[in-house]
Amino acid sequence: METTKGGGAAKSDMKKVSQHEFGGEDAPLSISIIENMKEEYGLFVWPCSVILAEYVWQQRRRFSGARVVELGAGTSLPGLVAAKLGSHVTLTDDANRPEVLDNMGRVCELNGVDCKVVGLTWGVWDSSVFDLEPKFILGADVLYETTAFNDLFATVAYLLQNSPGSVFITTYHNRSGHHLIELLMAKWRLKCSKLLDGFSFMPPHKASALSGNIQLAEIVALD
Repeated sequence: METTKGGGAAKSDMKKVSQHEFGGEDAPLSISIIENMKEEYGLFVWPCSVILAEYVWQQRRRFSGARVVELGAGTSLPGLVAAKLGSHVTLTDDANRPEVLDNMGRVCELNGVDCKVVGLTWGVWDSSVFDLEPKFILGADVLYETTAFNDLFATVAYLLQNSPGSVFITTYHNRSGHHLIELLMAKWRLKCSKLLDGFSFMPPHKASALSGNIQLAEIVALD
């Protein structure tokens, strides 16, 4: 396995370990992520994940000691940052993708964090959902396939209602699905409590390496 810092993948197995740095010289935090370029989008660090992870870092006082669930975690960068900050983290992804779940376990070991790894399929109601009571729900680029939006919001709504005062924080590309998002939020009695340009809080050296029209939203349940 080739170790790189934002570079290309090893030609032999198309895997790399990318390094992601947070903070300045005072108390830097470094996360190592195993990426597999042969797999589908679940094992690649996308810009939405980098932006959400940076937001978690900048909001670190909120996350210290909190229960956190990351949905559709994939390479799990935001969840791993939260774990390093002292959160009690459960990383989840589609229960039908064991290769992604296995990779999540490996990156936890690589970074020396003790996160739970759970197979959780949106819209499927079993103990993997019922046992969770997060303060924060994280989701990077989970608003991607419009056919999955309803199942995602159903799962998010349950988690928010099951843990009063909790927040769903998501980063997503500003695509044409905005109207559908608004309709589903109304359907599941959710509201957006904060909406930011994803690049507005990014350090310049990180922002220059990313592209896209990315927004960050904090979503809560209606009273």
